[in-house]
Amino acid sequence: MFLLEGKPLAPNRPFVTSDGTQYPANWLRLASLAEKQAIGITEAPDPRPYDQRFYWGYSDDGSLIEKDLTQLKTQWVSTIKQTANSMLSQSDWMVIREADSSSGKILSDEIKNERSLIREKSNQKEAKINSFQTVGELAAYVTSTEYNSWSNDTIAADTVVTDTSILGGDDTLSFTGGTTSGGFTTGTSIFGDSSDTVIFS
Repeated sequence: MFLLEGKPLAPNRPFVTSDGTQYPANWLRLASLAEKQAIGITEAPDPRPYDQRFYWGYSDDGSLIEKDLTQLKTQWVSTIKQTANSMLSQSDWMVIREADSSSGKILSDEIKNERSLIREKSNQKEAKINSFQTVGELAAYVTSTEYNSWSNDTIAADTVVTDTSILGGDDTLSFTGGTTSGGFTTGTSIFGDSSDTVIFS
């Protein structure tokens, strides 16, 4: 990162020095180190990245400055509710149609179960968010697959899944331990324990 009079210079952007001299957008890229230093430009390490959703930046001692946990919980619970409402809205018209006795239409069990699952997952996620005691815990959860999953897809331990489309042949995926949820497996190793195997035949 290049600094001029203590202020960062954006790459590929024209800039003006305090004496009014204007420099074109490509000057930083083409100028030598000596030319940069001659007009007072210094170089500093790029700032370390951080997740601005949860932190304000770094303190002088290098630790992350956390945002207010209570406000973050309120924000992310609101996000969950908005997501759930958006998902439910896709089938709201079916519920309204069923309520109109003249339509003669009945809401299918599949749609009822789907809507029920959305509400169940929303409640679970909200409770999880409100249970956290630190910003770090909340940040880890919000960036996890668990937070982003709205399904109940699971593959039980000690089962074999065969799908001829995985690699184009009679491929077999064997689970001898662990549980897969939302497409991702949790456990102490790849599929749950040291005896887990993946077999492609």
